[in-house]
This record gives sequence, structure tokens and C-alpha cells, in this order.
Amino acid sequence: MASAAEDPVLERYFKGHKAAITSVDFSPKGKQLATASWDTFLMLWNFKPHARAFRFVGHKDVVTSVQFSPVGNLLASASRDRTVRLWIPDKKGKSSEFKAHTAPVRSVDFSADGQFLVTASEDKSIKVWNMYRQRFLYSLYRHTHWVRCAKFSPDGRLIVSCSEDKTVKIWDTTNKQCINNFSDSVGFANFVDFNPNGTCIASAGSDHTVKIWDIRVNKLLQHYQVHSGGVNSLSYHPSGNYLITASSDGTLKILDLLEGRLIYTLQGHTGPVFSVSFSKGGDLFASGGSDEQVLLWRTNFDELNYKDLIKRNLKRLHFDSPPHLLDIYPRTPHPQDGKLETIEINPKLEVIDLQTSNPPVVDVLSFDSTTTTETTLGTPPDRSEETSGSFLNPSLVSSDCSPATLKKRTDDASDLPYESQRSIPLAVTDALEHIMEQLSVLTQTVSILEQRLTLTEDKLKDCLENQQKLFSVSQQRS
Repeated sequence: MASAAEDPVLERYFKGHKAAITSVDFSPKGKQLATASWDTFLMLWNFKPHARAFRFVGHKDVVTSVQFSPVGNLLASASRDRTVRLWIPDKKGKSSEFKAHTAPVRSVDFSADGQFLVTASEDKSIKVWNMYRQRFLYSLYRHTHWVRCAKFSPDGRLIVSCSEDKTVKIWDTTNKQCINNFSDSVGFANFVDFNPNGTCIASAGSDHTVKIWDIRVNKLLQHYQVHSGGVNSLSYHPSGNYLITASSDGTLKILDLLEGRLIYTLQGHTGPVFSVSFSKGGDLFASGGSDEQVLLWRTNFDELNYKDLIKRNLKRLHFDSPPHLLDIYPRTPHPQDGKLETIEINPKLEVIDLQTSNPPVVDVLSFDSTTTTETTLGTPPDRSEETSGSFLNPSLVSSDCSPATLKKRTDDASDLPYESQRSIPLAVTDALEHIMEQLSVLTQTVSILEQRLTLTEDKLKDCLENQQKLFSVSQQRS
């Protein structure tokens, strides 16, 4: 079916990467798109016609995550080469590399004020870095398996993380403690993020599900089973009313969170889709996957007034019969009832004259100093990576940072908070967390029992009604 005016539209393809796309992010002004790939490169795409694309060369292994700083003057990237890089997103491409973890780094995320960076790694840790003082701050240890993603809350007070240990954890950045824990018995979350007002978190599950929790009451609000493959990434619309998801089933899906319904299925990629992101204004979104292509979409569906949309479609759909809630276009029955009657958009079949962008690519070699990333401070080996992460490359250091100042900051790293300096003993914290997990299990068990009791009551009611009907029929016959 042809797309209506309020439906998403695929505007452009970007081709230039030589392997799967792992991460996409819009610049704050929405004029550029940064992408990361298995080909070890970052690419910077400009939306102006005939503009050149820049390929940033520096990482030595798969680049797993990329993000613009809030003001757009820096790009952060994470890689399986165990490093994080900060790039200046221009044709000079100056960068600073620092050894962030002892295993592949899976994600990077700036705080909303740009002062901090959080990184997540397969070394089971989450690390927070100070961008202004240009040094490592602290680690968060509680996960027992690879950490796949970590994100700041909009106000910067919390961090949410997800791991292959099948937990999603909420951390308080003030006291460095894990203050909440959501566990799953089936799959693990590949990606997790806060909604724009910071009250909810959404997780993209390897078990094909999308879950949304309200962290104020620690309650699972919505549970979507709309994909037929693992969900790899998600992105909130700036309004907070919509969520877009990317899956290994090759589709993007857009959920209306106010209605609790799936409203669009987008077919544009051939193969798994690994990343998706709305622009900061919400008017665009981009996706990337195993087909090595970056797709740029125009959102459209959030531009029209909702009441106007209802009026228009009631006129179109209802000539004789009175309107009914389930008939409102493009809303559909809740996905949990198995009727996935969403609008499917396949731009490769519908759009003939689609603009394909295969711009000239300019390779930008980084000018970083790789010798400054590992500084020996005489600390124990297991802590060395935590005290060696100052950004010592002068190309990214502010003008007031003299070598002596940098040395002092590196020495100051000995003041970093370690587990042994906690106000609450580690054993007590572990015991409390264990109790919380047991309470969570009990709560889930009670919820299941309540559901079963309701089903039993419904069945008993049906039996009584059938018995009454049979009794009435037998009386009439006699």
C-alpha cells in the first residue's frame, strides 16, 4: 500500500561502509550523521546535496558505538580494540585515544551537560570519565557478565546499564551504588535507555521483546512482543510518546506508547538491523545494519494534530457505521492479541526515484599520540587501567592544560574512590541486593498466582454458565 502523508518516508541511502553498521547518531543541529561499523571506521555524513563524507581512521578493531557530545564539538567512539576515542568532527579529524577497559568496549554515552562520559565493557564494568578535567573518575562493579550498554538519565543523576547476566541495573552517580535491579529469566537486554523525562527505561531484548519499566514505582509498564528476532537497538522520540526499535528480523517498528500499540513496521534493510536513532528534533531517524547501508527516514507521523488525524480517517473509513476506537487509523489492536495488522512500509518496492547518496569519501587519519594512553603509576595491576586514562593528547586538551597540570591530574587519580572506601561495607550491600532480588522473585510469583487465580475464576464462571444453560434446556424438554 502507498504511504499516507502522515506515514514515515525513506529519504536517502548512504553507502560507504564496507561492513555492518553498529551505531548511528545525529549531530545536535541535525545537519550531520555519525556512523560506526565493523570495518573499524567512523563515518560522518552531511545532509547537503553532493557533500563529501568523512571516514575517520584510527581504531584497530570493530567500532561498536558512536555519539556526538551535546554541543556537537566532539564525537566519542568505543571499539573492540579496548579503547575509547574522542574525535573533533571535521576534516582534520584530530582524536585522542585512551585505554578505557581491559576488554572490548560496547557503548559510550555523554551526560546531557557534556561534562561526563560513561563507557560499558565486556570486562563486566562501567566506567565514568570527567570531560572537563579530562580524566577517569570511577568504576561501577556489580554485573557478573559482559555489559552491553550504559546510559545517563536526562538529569545525569542516574545511569542505567544492561548485561548478559540478564539484569538491567540503575545506578546512583552520587553515591556510586546500584539502587535498583530488574532481572529477566529468559533473555538479556542488548540496549537500554531512559525516556526523555527520565521516569521510565526501555530495554531491547535478545528474546525478541521490548520492555518499559517505570523506575519511580519499579513496575513493568509495557511488554511488547512484536519482533520475530532479537531487538538490537531502540530510540525514544523527543516527545516521549513513540519508540522505534531495530531487530535482527530485518525490520524497524514504531510503537505508540500512549496507545500501547504497534503502529508501523518499516522494511528497508536486507538483513539484521543493528542500530536506530531519532534526531534531536524528532523529525528524522536513521538506521543501519548488516547490509552496510545507512537509511535516513523522515518521521512525518508526529507532525499532524492527533484530533485532526482522527477526523480525517473517520471520514475516510466510516460512511455508515458509527466510529469505534479500534478503527482509528493508523492505530491497531494491541500487539499482545496476536493481530499484527500494522502499516507495513517497504520503500524499496514503493519509491522508484529514491535519492541514493554514494558521496566521495575523504579518509581522515587521526593525529593522536598512542604513547600517552598508558601511564605507569606504580599501582596494582588490577587497578592500572583506572588510573591511566587521562586524555593527554594536546589536540583535545584546553589551552590552560599545561604538561605540569596534566601530570598533577594524573597524580590526582590516586584519590579516586575504590570499593574499599565505601561508607557501606561490600558484604552488606551484596546481602541487601540479594534480598531485593528474592523480593522481586516473590513479587513475580504472586503476580503469576494472581493471574492463574483469575483464569480459574473465569473458567469456573464459564462452567457455571454452561451448567445453567444445560439445566434450562433440560427443564424445557421435560
